[in-house]
Amino acid sequence: MPRAVQATGRALRAVPIAIGRRIRRTTHAQGAGESGLGKLIELHAVHSAGDMLITMALASTIFFSVPTGEARGRVALYLAVTMAPFILLAPVIGPLLDRIPHGRRAAMAGALLARGMLALVIASVVATGGLELYPAALGVMVCSKAYNIVRAAVVPRLLPSTISLVKANARITLTGLVSAGAMAPFGLALNAVGERLPLYAACLVTVIGAFLSFRLPHKVDLARGERDVHLAELAETRAALARERDGRGGASPLRAAADSPVVKALVANGSLRALSGFLLFFLAFLLRGEALPGLTAAFSLALVGLAAGGGNALGNLLGSLLRDRTPELNLLVILLLALTVTAVAAVSYNAFTVVAVCAAAGICQAMGKLSLDAMIQRDVSEVVRTSTFARTETAVQMSWVLGGAIGISLPLHGPLGMWVAALLVLTGVLASARSLAAAVRRGTAHPRVR
Repeated sequence: MPRAVQATGRALRAVPIAIGRRIRRTTHAQGAGESGLGKLIELHAVHSAGDMLITMALASTIFFSVPTGEARGRVALYLAVTMAPFILLAPVIGPLLDRIPHGRRAAMAGALLARGMLALVIASVVATGGLELYPAALGVMVCSKAYNIVRAAVVPRLLPSTISLVKANARITLTGLVSAGAMAPFGLALNAVGERLPLYAACLVTVIGAFLSFRLPHKVDLARGERDVHLAELAETRAALARERDGRGGASPLRAAADSPVVKALVANGSLRALSGFLLFFLAFLLRGEALPGLTAAFSLALVGLAAGGGNALGNLLGSLLRDRTPELNLLVILLLALTVTAVAAVSYNAFTVVAVCAAAGICQAMGKLSLDAMIQRDVSEVVRTSTFARTETAVQMSWVLGGAIGISLPLHGPLGMWVAALLVLTGVLASARSLAAAVRRGTAHPRVR
């Protein structure tokens, strides 16, 4: 009998050890282990696991536990208090990191620790759902976005020679999605036992992540020579290069700013992120009381959620397989895909077209962000890359908030929602498609800024 118990114990230990080794081989492949990228991938997996636990706790408190009318008011308040801090993230975080010794690792660790402490604050008020919940939830979101900004700036410093930025970002994102998905059943089980338990678990997970931040290589913190940048500066730099190349006087700085490939890619990403935020909140409220044709409300919510999550994972997978030299073409294709699918759903509203819109939104959002990151890596000098990542990340997050605000304010009518979704994408197409198409015709003729 004791031998059987010992054998069972060894078998139970062997399974997680084998899984851990398999994960380590995957995250450290193609030189990622030697460069330090593998450690960043593992850190992001921990961050995503904690994010899932906190999101589940907040969703059950802010959204599902109250009537639809009251839930819309709560979510509106949540979005309203969320918008202002994002405006401060871009001009503050980049320059601040350059002045803090060991800035990036400390910033990521600090953001994770702050989220853990705020999770404990939320746990203390989650049962009552009082207004104290909202400042704490706001702080959690700001810390999460701050972490993502710093993480995006760190990636180029950890790239091995065999992996490009777009593939590295895809690998990081996919690992985060897998980690969040694996944590979801555990979070549901904890929530069934007690609504505070997922928040306690999130605190523990984020503390572990804070320690993992300092396992990153020291080169992550080398920020000498970096400075803050505005997106218009990138356009002026590229305009100067164009004038030098063709010998002409060139366009004005304002026109150069409007025609900057990075700015156009940012506009395209903004429309796609607005679509994602709109669908999340609009369909969440719509499907609570009005199921998709032929389906139940619960099954409708589960189906669109699965479509969006699966589309996001597929988009990251496709992004890691596509050529890195054609991000403008990738952006143009996904913009047209999103516009086509949303227009079809507006004309013919049914379960199939709505699920297709959610899947397409997930694919396009993921591929759009990877393409934007690739353009920043290709066109932006390292001395201003940190600030550029901060400003672009803030802009796309603000677009998501704007889309969500439209979603909760719109009348709950399915076809109307799909028309609004199509208009959001059409805005991005009209603002950026011409410039992206011109860049595709020129090929990758844009000089890389150094």
